[in-house]
Amino acid sequence: MMFRPRASHDLRLIRTSLLISPQPAQLRWLHDPFDNSVAVATFEGTTKELRFESTVTLEHFENSGPEYPLEDYARTYPFRYADEDFPSLSNALAKGYPGDSVDRWALQFLDPAETSTTMNILRAMTSGIRRDFTYSRRIEKGVQSPEETLRTRTGSCRDFAVLMIEATRSLGVAARIVSGYIFIPNNSGLAGGGSTHAWVQAYLPGAGWVDFDPTNSIIGNRNLIRVAVAWSPGQVLPLWGTYDGPAEAFEGMDVNVSVTEVEG
Repeated sequence: MMFRPRASHDLRLIRTSLLISPQPAQLRWLHDPFDNSVAVATFEGTTKELRFESTVTLEHFENSGPEYPLEDYARTYPFRYADEDFPSLSNALAKGYPGDSVDRWALQFLDPAETSTTMNILRAMTSGIRRDFTYSRRIEKGVQSPEETLRTRTGSCRDFAVLMIEATRSLGVAARIVSGYIFIPNNSGLAGGGSTHAWVQAYLPGAGWVDFDPTNSIIGNRNLIRVAVAWSPGQVLPLWGTYDGPAEAFEGMDVNVSVTEVEG
């Protein structure tokens, strides 16, 4: 299970609880290679229903200012990461899908008439996906390839995140996927509520990992609560596991995520 948000300077955990029914025979916690908090439950006996209920109270500090303090050399595109950063960022720079259609699509966000600023490119890509693609909450397993998302012009939050990650990496900017929750204020028009949400972080020297949500054209962590980060979607699955029994015994799974604001 990856339910527990990542505590940081912009997110403080106040209370957490995890109720599992039936009660597991063993429950242990660990940190994965990305320092995400993971719970592993083992069960004995039989049951007709498996239920997980995670409740978290947290304090969230927004850092979605209009400008980020990028290093001078990284403010304009293209730029080159410092030699000491490459070993840590190699996986965040490696493309995960074959083909060049995403590369060609990403080039439209460069300004051919003048030098493009790094933030303007990423800002344009974030808003472009929101503007030109149709959000659809898919319940199917897995993630669409970026080529399929480009062809159909529709997808879920995880599909849009994978497209933007691949496009960002094609431009030589390090990117990773984020899984978490989104707070949707009344009449905000934001998408992705009611379930877990996915978006992108790009590594920008001087600013660090900056959040970009192409589903909602959000830059910064406004309304976004990080739970897990990784290089690919398969590494941030909120819930996965195995069970013993006939295949037809599995009738389905329901997911509900509710994020509410408490006046303090």
